Amino acid sequence: MGESNLSMTSDFTLMGLFSHSGPPLVLLSLVVTIFTVGLLGNTVLLFLICTDSRLHTPMYFLLSQLSLLDVGFPLVTIPKMAIDFLQGESSISFQGCGAQMFFLMLMGVSEGVVLSFMSYDRYVAVCHPLHYPLLMRRQVCLLMMGTSWLSGVLVACIQTSIILHFPYCASRAVDHFFCELPALLKLSCADTSAYDLALSISGVLILLLPLSLIATSYSQVLGAIFRMHSAEARHKAFTTCCSHIAVVGLFYGAAVFMYMVPGTYHSPQQDNVVSLFYSLVTPTLNPLIYSLRNREVRMALVKVLDRAGFRSKR
Repeated sequence: MGESNLSMTSDFTLMGLFSHSGPPLVLLSLVVTIFTVGLLGNTVLLFLICTDSRLHTPMYFLLSQLSLLDVGFPLVTIPKMAIDFLQGESSISFQGCGAQMFFLMLMGVSEGVVLSFMSYDRYVAVCHPLHYPLLMRRQVCLLMMGTSWLSGVLVACIQTSIILHFPYCASRAVDHFFCELPALLKLSCADTSAYDLALSISGVLILLLPLSLIATSYSQVLGAIFRMHSAEARHKAFTTCCSHIAVVGLFYGAAVFMYMVPGTYHSPQQDNVVSLFYSLVTPTLNPLIYSLRNREVRMALVKVLDRAGFRSKR
């Protein structure tokens, strides 16, 4: 009981993103720039999807969920990290650390599920276009949205409640720029070997099941692309599909490295870089890869700019 009380009343110290690298101001400027670009891109995309009726389709509905998650993901970590660096303060309360872990797991798991549903949407659109209105009707899209958010909440509740019940009675220095489960687990003074094993096993279900659906869907899509008669259509579809696969690979590759590879096989510096990819870089790339290259989105953006008077008059 004494160890539990000590854990709940003591703050953690975040070592920060720049503790192992330099020059810090240059790196901070780069991180803040990427954060701003990603936040702007996802916010604009959300606005366009909500306001333009031509984008009220299943594909863009799922993209809006992805953009919503990509707005929240960096907001949980980057502003605090930047403020802590500028103020020279790096502490976070026990409750604040738990809140960070909860929201990051919620959004991380939800995003993985959304990406798998998006791959299914592309599979239906390319391989079964005549059945698309039925297979991707509104009720199915709402069920997909509910499943993604519910799975995120469920996993976040279970994992956060478990990790916060471990006693933390030794070092309070988290060798990370935010409270991530593997980094915090290293500080526990209890035997966590059983939980480490359970975490790796649960990672198979949480990560590999959606990844299997993504791999199956895109393999079918690629097969359909290679059977297309038009070389131009084949090239366009192949380029789009490969860019989607690249973003999925970045997100899932980083997540698998963090949550399925035992901590003894990677260093804190590697953890920081990998976490930066899926918490900042991937959310910034998603609107550029998935949507802002699409003709419908560009037309919606031009329409908004025309209304706002940003385009020059002829």
